[in-house]
Amino acid sequence: MPPIHANQRVAVLADSQNLYHTAHTLYSQNLDYTAILDEAVADRELVRAIAYVIRAESPSEEDFFEALRDIGFETKIKDIKTFADGSQKANWDLGMTLDAVTLASKIDAFVLCSGDGDFARLCTHLRHEGVRTEVMGFGSSTAEELVEAADSFVDLSEDEERFLL
Repeated sequence: MPPIHANQRVAVLADSQNLYHTAHTLYSQNLDYTAILDEAVADRELVRAIAYVIRAESPSEEDFFEALRDIGFETKIKDIKTFADGSQKANWDLGMTLDAVTLASKIDAFVLCSGDGDFARLCTHLRHEGVRTEVMGFGSSTAEELVEAADSFVDLSEDEERFLL
C-alpha cells in the first residue's frame, strides 16, 4: 500500500445519492460534507473534489448544491429521467468512473465516497495504474468487494458525531 504523504495529490469523488440514502436509512440524518472532505484530503494537496448529485425538484436541493460548492466541491448535476411506465432512473456510475480514470494521471490518491460495489472494478483498475485508492462509506451498507478492492476504508459509522449533522 503506497504511503500517505503531505505532497500527495488527491481527488475526492462523492456519490451523493448513495451517501444520502444510507445516512437517512440508517440514521435519519444528513452528512457533514465538510468533515468528509477534511478526512478525505487529510492534509494532502487537493486536486479536485466533485460531488455527483441528482436533481429531483425538491425545494431545498438548490441550497444543498450551493452548500456543497461553498465547502469546496464542484457539483455535477443530473436530472432524474421518468420513463413512460412511471419508473425513474438517475445514476452517476459511468460519469464518476470516467472522471476517475481521466484524473488518474494527475493524482497520487483517489478517495471514493460511496458504498456502491459497482466501483470495485474501478478501484482495482486505479490501483493497477499506481493510484492509491481509498473508500469512505458506512460499513454496514458498503459492498464487501469495494472494501477489498481499495487500499483503505474509512467507516463513517465509526464516528457518527463527526460525519453526521
